[in-house]
Parts: sequence; C-alpha cells; structure tokens
Amino acid sequence: MLGTAVVIVDQTRPFGIDFAHPLGTRHHAKAASNDGTAGAATSTVSRRTLTARTSVGGTLGYAGAYDVFGRAQGTVTRLPAVGSVVRQGEVLYQVDGAPVLLLYGSTPAYRTLAGGASASDVTGQDVRQLNAALVALGYADGLGLDASSNQFGWATRVAVQRLQKHLGVAQTGALTLGQIVFLPTAARIITVAAQLGGSAGGPILSATSTARVVKVSLDAAQQSQVKVADAVTVTLPNGQSTPGRIAAVGKVATTGAGGGAGASTTPKITVTVTPTRPAATGTLDQAPVQVAITTATVPDVLVVPVTALLALAGGGYAVEEVAADGTHHLVPVTLGLFDDAEGLVQVTGPALAADQCVVVPAS
Repeated sequence: MLGTAVVIVDQTRPFGIDFAHPLGTRHHAKAASNDGTAGAATSTVSRRTLTARTSVGGTLGYAGAYDVFGRAQGTVTRLPAVGSVVRQGEVLYQVDGAPVLLLYGSTPAYRTLAGGASASDVTGQDVRQLNAALVALGYADGLGLDASSNQFGWATRVAVQRLQKHLGVAQTGALTLGQIVFLPTAARIITVAAQLGGSAGGPILSATSTARVVKVSLDAAQQSQVKVADAVTVTLPNGQSTPGRIAAVGKVATTGAGGGAGASTTPKITVTVTPTRPAATGTLDQAPVQVAITTATVPDVLVVPVTALLALAGGGYAVEEVAADGTHHLVPVTLGLFDDAEGLVQVTGPALAADQCVVVPAS
C-alpha cells in the first residue's frame, strides 16, 4: 500500500480551480484522487531558459495599400500586369504612348514641376522628393544637386532633362502633372482599374509594397503585454517557422462587424509583425499563419509541462514526483512564467530539482 503522502492523478476529471498567466489564457489543473495511476505518463523537470509566448492567428501578406489615379489627359495605351513589380525610375503605365514614371515619395504629385526665375520660386515636399529621386537614379551626377533640397533650381532642371532623354521624350526640363506618380515604395500591382483605350483621367490601378508583413488581431486586453521590437515566431502554412519582430501595436480597439452568431464581441487591436527573413515567407498573399509572440524571458529556471500541475485542495499547486523506487510524492511548487506555445511553466520549490520525474497525462 502506498502511504498517505502519495497522490494519484485523475487524468479525466477537471478540478474546479483555475489560474491565470500573464496574457490571460486560463489553464485547468487536475484533481488529486485515489483512483490509481492508469493512463498516466511522466516527464522530467528541466533547467533551461523559458520564454513566455502566446500563440495567435495572423494573416501573411504585403505591407501598404496604394491607389493610383490618372492626372493626365489622354488615352491609356499601356498598363502593368497584375502581380508585376514597378520600381523607382520605371514606367508605371502609358498615356498616348508617353510614359508615366514611378518615383518614390509620400506626397502625391499634384502640380506641374518646373523651374522659376530663381530656385526659391518653386519649393515644396514634392520638389524634395523629385530631387531625391533624381540623385538616387543617377541623373544628377556631377551637378551638385542636394537630395534633401526642396528647391527646383538649375541642377534639378538639367537632371530632369537627362531623365527625359533616357525616356525618349521631349527634353523640356519640366514635368507636367500626370507625367510622374509618387508612391512610398516599389509598387506590386494587385488590381488594374483602367482599360487600354480608356480615359487616363481616373482610377488606374491599386498596389501594395513588396515588403512582407503579418497582421495579427490580438485581444485588446493583451495590449500592455506586447511592444514594438518583441520577438515572434511565425509558423507558415507549410509548417515551417521563421522569426520576426513586432513593428507596430494598434491603439484603437474594434469588435467584429455584423451581429451573426459567429461575430466576435471581444475588442481587438491590430499588431503588425515584420518577418526577419522575408524571403523565407514565400510569395503567398493573405495566407493564414500562426504567430507565437514573445512577451518575457527568464534564464536558468526549472520548467515542467503545464499539464503536470495539480491544484491543491488547500490552495496552491504541486507536481507529482515519481521517485526512483516507484513511489509517488506530492511536491509543492510556486508558479512563474508560462510559455503557451510549448505548454511549459516555470516552477520553484525547496523540494524541486532538475531531472526529477513527474506525472503528466498520457497522450
């Protein structure tokens, strides 16, 4: 007969006490009983660095959403293919056989860019973007043009003439409205609204950037537990994992649209994740992925599976040790950090040591 210190784990009946961990997921410990140990398995207390992570669903795709509207008068004579990528200095589409060029900048083109009587006559953020693009593309070599200048001076005019010569159009040194499109980055074409032979004055296309990104809808209550630069692991649809970091944490909570039975009423925030190795994520767009978000790390601690925990009738928790002679002993423990992704928990206790064998539910 086993002595009174021995406990047997009931692997089928949940105990009424539960406990919370840092990101709010609740685990249910198992009740102690004297039904016998049928169905039990064992695990080992290990010493390691433990990372607290929560696993949530996300969507893998591309960053940014840009709509391009035609500002030139004429007929659309060339359009890009859906899925193609247009970079700075390349032709985005054509109007009346003339190229409409993509240049990088966050301020949309809204006027003709041409020199005045002096450089200070024509200034602005759009001019600064033009100067930066001319320098980056090499058309300002030897002209001493400052890429950060917001003035349209003689160097800008000469650089524009060089650009126009390369494009095979009239070298006027001026860019009329509709000849260039400013977008923040290279454009990955996702839809084309215009038609060949149609009017150039309207919606032309929609695009994203080429930067890979994962969007996660996270419970708003967990916002304080994550921050920019936190490490994450993204599990792709093919089962492979790749690292990433949180790039942005939303500040506005929203609930699911619609009032159907499946609609969520839990407030959510959007967390943006940037993959560390974008090429490893492939080219899938709007693909479902799992994201393990790292929220804390503790080095050199004792760790057991969460399923090894027992809730004690008098409060607190314990693990059931299996001694070398086969006897079972209840070892009280104090809980620390949880790793939801691996189902592990940090434990401490005066009678606890690495390599002890503890009972867990059989798989």
